[in-house]
Parts: sequence; C-alpha cells; structure tokens
Amino acid sequence: MKSKSYKELSYKELLAKRDELYKELVDLRFKKQLGTLENQMAIKNTRHNIARINTRIRAIELGIDKAASSK
Repeated sequence: MKSKSYKELSYKELLAKRDELYKELVDLRFKKQLGTLENQMAIKNTRHNIARINTRIRAIELGIDKAASSK
C-alpha cells in the first residue's frame, strides 16, 4: 500500500492498519529466523509502511491534517 492510499484512511483505520503491520512484521522476523522467508525486502517494506502510517497518525494528532481527522 502506498502513502497515497494511506491519506484516504481515517484515524481509526490507520491505527488498525498499523497494528496489522506490526503483527506482519513479527511474523516476517520469525520466518527469517527459521530460514523460510523468501523475500528479504518484505521486512524493510513493512517497516517503511509502519513509519508512513505513524507519520500520518502524528500529523492528525497535531492537527496538521484536518481532512483525515474529520472522517
């Protein structure tokens, strides 16, 4: 999911998506330790997506992004 589509999500949806990505990251790290992870870049991409979502959440909390907070 690109950051453009994160802009369309509401605050609650962003929180839910972040939790989902954290669970996915734990699963990917576990697979890496077991040696069954095929795509090593998946960990990096998941971490970057979490950072994008955290940035959007913080912007809403600070009131910088009024459009998403009103949804």
